[in-house]
Amino acid sequence: MGKIINDKTCSWINDLIPRSNIKTINKDTHCDWLIVGAGYTGLSAARKLSQLNPKHKVILVDAQLAGEGASGRNSGYLVDTTLNDGFTSNKELENYKKKTDIYKLGIDTIKKFIKEYQVDCEWNDAGKYFASSKSEDKKILLNFSETLSKLGFKSRLVLDEDLRERLGTSFYKIGLYTKGGILLHPGKLVRAMIDALPDNVELYENSPLTEWKKKDNNIYCKFKDCQIITKKIIFCTNGFLKSLGIKTNYNFPLTLTASMTRPLSDEEFKSIGEPKEWGVLPVRPMGATIRMTKDKRILIRNTAEVHNPFRMSEVNLKKRSINQKFGIKKRFPSLPDDIIESSWSGIVSRTRNSSQIFEKIDNNIFVAGCYNGSGIGVGSLFGEQIAIKASNVYTNEIKIIESQNKPTWLPPEPFLNIGIMTRLIYERLRAKSEI
Repeated sequence: MGKIINDKTCSWINDLIPRSNIKTINKDTHCDWLIVGAGYTGLSAARKLSQLNPKHKVILVDAQLAGEGASGRNSGYLVDTTLNDGFTSNKELENYKKKTDIYKLGIDTIKKFIKEYQVDCEWNDAGKYFASSKSEDKKILLNFSETLSKLGFKSRLVLDEDLRERLGTSFYKIGLYTKGGILLHPGKLVRAMIDALPDNVELYENSPLTEWKKKDNNIYCKFKDCQIITKKIIFCTNGFLKSLGIKTNYNFPLTLTASMTRPLSDEEFKSIGEPKEWGVLPVRPMGATIRMTKDKRILIRNTAEVHNPFRMSEVNLKKRSINQKFGIKKRFPSLPDDIIESSWSGIVSRTRNSSQIFEKIDNNIFVAGCYNGSGIGVGSLFGEQIAIKASNVYTNEIKIIESQNKPTWLPPEPFLNIGIMTRLIYERLRAKSEI
């Protein structure tokens, strides 16, 4: 696995007090359990494993600082429903219900954690909007509303002036407001998970796994200057599963980039109507995800691309930041040009059919990942449940997770990358007005 650089480009992470006492793995050691990846999934798996196996030695490793990969860099949506899955027939409606059942379990997992550890992560059950600047997208939203209604979700069409007052922008012409979604501060949530790690979990950061192999009944894991020999291993690296040789024909990484403004001044905030905190997801795939945060900052994420997952140069990031400035200006033309405070990239993992990976791939090797944009709740849920599964316990949550469709096979390179890039270009052209 390549070297991942810690950077200071993400506002969510920069909001936090820097951690001290960062430990790096530097000597050979043995353990009962090794968890690779310290984002929402790995942290949740480690916490649950220590509860189930209090006398076992659990090691959690990450190639960079814990929680500062995709977990601390996402847009902060804890979703209950998603639009861009393309379900239409009754059979597909049943599959969509399975997906929303998993989303609900994910929300419940986060709620339970927040209550148990008294976490302040700026939780706001404000719901969310699926919005478009194109009036012709009304048909898509009406069909989606009908689907949601069949499954018991409440939604409401919001138009023109009503939408402008709610969002502070006249860019959007039509939107579907859905109750049940949560907006939160992802950096504060993942930091709370780090702080909640039990005493029998050893956390090693800036410690990339370079090679692993199974021999006899142990797994030998190489790091820069040492190795860990473990009885069981759980891979929770999500966007980096493929680079570690895990389910390589069933998942692929995408690089997303986002920008966030500084807090708006009182005068600037007043000029857009002083809206309450909100979140907008695009009606068309590849459209922009936008948030107005609790502290009056605007977040925009409007890129998804095939890119080297280990590093994005400052030059490339700057190009994408300019694109995001245009996206903000389209929506809020009265705001100044130099309002963006930070821009960052992050890696997500996708499957061909939008299913997640959750399985035992050998008698002591387990993997969870590929959340297709729902990593906060589903990632935390899968972390806890893969730890339970690896401890030879069966729950109703595992039954629900394993009842969904499995990820479908992907073609090998270079055909895979060509196919992904072609699809992204197509979707980007279709969503051109929404970027």
